[in-house]
Amino acid sequence: MSEKVLSRFEYDAFEQRFKAQYFNSLVGPKNVCLVGTSDAEHRTNLAIFNSLVHVGSNPPLLGIIFRPDSVERHTYENILSTKKYTVNLVSEPDIAAAHQTAARYPKDQSEFGATGLMAQYIDGFHAPMVSSSPISFGLVFRENIPIGLNGTNMIIGEVQWFKFPEEIIDADGFADLTQASVVGCIGLDAYTKLSIIQRFEYAKPDKPPRIKS
Repeated sequence: MSEKVLSRFEYDAFEQRFKAQYFNSLVGPKNVCLVGTSDAEHRTNLAIFNSLVHVGSNPPLLGIIFRPDSVERHTYENILSTKKYTVNLVSEPDIAAAHQTAARYPKDQSEFGATGLMAQYIDGFHAPMVSSSPISFGLVFRENIPIGLNGTNMIIGEVQWFKFPEEIIDADGFADLTQASVVGCIGLDAYTKLSIIQRFEYAKPDKPPRIKS
């Protein structure tokens, strides 16, 4: 392959949609999830995100980047209003329906109904999860961090419950998402299968890398 060095000047000259696709894909594979919300009138909403961030494990915190609210952001608005939402990992059979949730449906039309994905509820929790998602989290809103550099916001939530297949959890707590057909994404529209190349023991400065048995 021939190597390319691109200047920031050349990058800034790209057309807007090309630029978004270019940078989104060039930074590498990311996880992909569906965020489920419901407003005060119980109108449901479902939206796909590729910006899920593990913030910490104790307490269990997840962050999601939201684009500038220059237009209606139903998911963002519902989270700030009700303080409850779900994060649902996407499995291979659901990629087409999950991708379709990126379409700009009006607030009174649920993406659940529009895409054929089914809403499911945990008793006492306001927001719906995706019933076919192999792994779902129920979160309560904790913090909204405005990012002044580009007008985006990071919403941080604390996990209140977890839904997953028990069989994917190893003795050391490792969750093998490959067993649940969870997918990742490259860029804005390419979905990838997960595969494990190798697991290693905890790294220590006085020992070489050790393959986990």
